[in-house]
Amino acid sequence: MLFQKERPLDDGYRAEVDALTEQGWSEALQEFDDANIYQTWSYGKVMSGRNVNHLILRRQNAIVAIAQARIAKLPIIPAGIAYVMWGPMWRRGEADSTANTFRQAIRALRNEFVCKRGLTLRVFPPLLDEGPGCSRILADEGFSVAGRTPSRTILMDLAPSLDDLRKGMKAHWQRELRVAERNGLELVEGTGQDLLEVFIEVYHEMVSRKRFVEPNDINRFKLMQEQLPEQLKMRIMLCKSGKHICAGAVYSAIGKTAVYLFGATSNNGMKSRGSYLLQSRLVEQLKRGGAMVYDLNGINPVTNPGTYKFKSDLAGRNGKEVCYLGRFEAHGTLLSYCCVHGAEKLRSGHRVLTERARTVRAAKLWPRFAR
Repeated sequence: MLFQKERPLDDGYRAEVDALTEQGWSEALQEFDDANIYQTWSYGKVMSGRNVNHLILRRQNAIVAIAQARIAKLPIIPAGIAYVMWGPMWRRGEADSTANTFRQAIRALRNEFVCKRGLTLRVFPPLLDEGPGCSRILADEGFSVAGRTPSRTILMDLAPSLDDLRKGMKAHWQRELRVAERNGLELVEGTGQDLLEVFIEVYHEMVSRKRFVEPNDINRFKLMQEQLPEQLKMRIMLCKSGKHICAGAVYSAIGKTAVYLFGATSNNGMKSRGSYLLQSRLVEQLKRGGAMVYDLNGINPVTNPGTYKFKSDLAGRNGKEVCYLGRFEAHGTLLSYCCVHGAEKLRSGHRVLTERARTVRAAKLWPRFAR
């Protein structure tokens, strides 16, 4: 069974795998501007158990790039996938954030997982479509587009003053915010499990009300929160009207880009405009905390126009709709390729059947909504 041929790293670079402890990884991660929740040790552990590897790239003795890979492998035979979500991280100040640092990191990942282990390697780097020639680098290093539509999002620039950030919001959003500010609402924020449990109750209430499929299992994030070191924990913000929770949000602010992870409005909070006050205060908090960009994390004007408008109007003239560069993959062996893509086709088929069954049940239970 033939594996791909390794490509030597440039002089001065060397890669190490699983050379850091959990604490060492967390400390290294915080040195990168593009650090994110998906590359934390706790995220990998919760999502993949022990099937996680941590690669670091050094230039001389300094760490210049890191990447956490989640592994799914068939027993006995060298077939499976290594998945790097929002990695590698390679932006560490102006001196180290060169295109060649990215190239060496991608090459080191391919050498380890494709050439040595015969796996399919899939990377989803946090790069925008106008990245610094990174798509060409990926092609040069043996990667191809994984075939999925690139993810769209809105990035809100937090560089303007707080006054300009508010003035930049759409007029409708500003009106709703003024209403919320007159409603005597209270905001509570922290990282505690008690706040997260309260948010999850509101979140499940919203999911039930809207009858949509959860894109992520929030209970996994609850488990992850228990394991994250304090400085990397997600933050929870709740908006209260008297004794009732109106709205809530969960976000992560590790690197220079903060990420909006979950949001919810309770049944009692629909008229309070609590979500407007909450997001406004969240923007202020991020600005004061040193974040440069607020990633509103996913938009779809067709399937979810209400959420799209809310996010678009919040960012206003300080926002920019972007596409991430996408997912890329390289293959170690034909066997790995066939196994990975065959399993994905089966999973996709199962998902379609599940959605059809859910639609049929909904039509029987709520016939007026199915028309």
